[in-house]
Amino acid sequence: MKKYFLLISIALLLANSGASAQEVLKKPKIDSAYIEPQPDKMNLRLYISRKYTDFIVRDGPLERNYRFEPNSGINLGLGFTYQKFTLNAAFPVGFLNPDRIKDWPGFLDLQSHIYPRRWIIDLFGQFYRGYTLDESYLQNSEEDYLREDIRLMLLGVNANYLFRGERISLSAAYNQSSIQKKSGFSPFIGFEVYGGHMKGDSLFLPPNEGLELLNFSRVNYFQIGPNAGLASSLAFGNGFYFTAVASANVSVGFSDWRNNDQFKKWGFVPTYFLRGFFGYNGERFSLNANYVWKNLNLVRNRAFDQAINTGNFRINFIYKIQPSDRFKDKFNKVNPALLLARWVTGNPE
Repeated sequence: MKKYFLLISIALLLANSGASAQEVLKKPKIDSAYIEPQPDKMNLRLYISRKYTDFIVRDGPLERNYRFEPNSGINLGLGFTYQKFTLNAAFPVGFLNPDRIKDWPGFLDLQSHIYPRRWIIDLFGQFYRGYTLDESYLQNSEEDYLREDIRLMLLGVNANYLFRGERISLSAAYNQSSIQKKSGFSPFIGFEVYGGHMKGDSLFLPPNEGLELLNFSRVNYFQIGPNAGLASSLAFGNGFYFTAVASANVSVGFSDWRNNDQFKKWGFVPTYFLRGFFGYNGERFSLNANYVWKNLNLVRNRAFDQAINTGNFRINFIYKIQPSDRFKDKFNKVNPALLLARWVTGNPE
C-alpha cells in the first residue's frame, strides 16, 4: 500500500511541477483585473507553525470522545518562494513549547499544499510516534494518559480542478506569489485517496475506563472517492484579503480493527476539508495567517468509530525583494520545478 501511495504522490507532484514551470516560462492566462502575478519577486518568509495529526475514538451511546494528540509542538521556520518554487524548513524550539514532552520518539510530518492556477493539490505523508490522551477526556483518572508506543502512518492525495482559476488565486492566499486585487470565487471538483494505520503495543484506551467493546490495538484503513467544493476570496482595504475553501467528500473505504479478534468492513463514509487564509498582502511585504484542516472519518463497524484529523496552522511574515537578472538566470538552471518539467517533457528548454 505504501508504494502505491508514493507513486501517486510523485506522479501528481511531477505533473504540478510541469504546470508551474510552464507558468514561469510564459505569462499565465489570468484575468488581470482580479489577479496580479509577481513571478520575478522573491518572498522571504519567517513563520511559526504547528502541524499535527490526531485521532478521535468516539463512544456514540455515551456521547464521549477520546482525542489522542501527538507531541508535535510549535515550530519556528524560514523559507522562500521564487518562480513558482517554495522551500520551507521549521523546527520546534524550546521557548515556544514549555509543556512539550522531552525525550519522546521523533516524528515526520510531510505536507505539501500546491496551488497552481486551476488546481488545488494536497499531499500528505505523516509518520508519528507517541500520543497523549488528556485527563479531561477520562472518567476515572486525574492524570494524562501517555502512550509512547502508539504509532500512526497516513498517506494521502487530494486533487481538485478550479473552474474559474483565472479569477481566484489560492497561491496569493497561501504563499503570496501573486496578489488578489478583486474578490472572486470558483467551484471545484476532484478526488481524494487516503490510507494508513494506527497501532500500539497494547489496547489504546485505558483499561479502567470500561470501554472493552470499542477498544483496539490496531486499525488499517483505505479510502477513495470524489469531492466537490467552493473557493472564495474577499479582497478589501487595498491589500487585505480573506480566502475560504471548503469541500465535502463521500468515499468508499475499508477498515480493519484488531483487539483479541479481527473486525473488517467495507462501506461509504463522508469526510470534509477546510482551508482559511487571512491577512495583508502588498507589493513589499505580507503578514497573514492560514489554517488547513482535513477531517478523515473512518468506516464505522459496530462500536468502532474513529476519525483522523490533520491540521497545519501558520502565521507568516513575508518580505518581498527583486533579485537581479544575474541571480534569475542562475536560479533558472537549478530551479527544481523547471528541472522536473524538462525531465518529464523531454524538452531541454
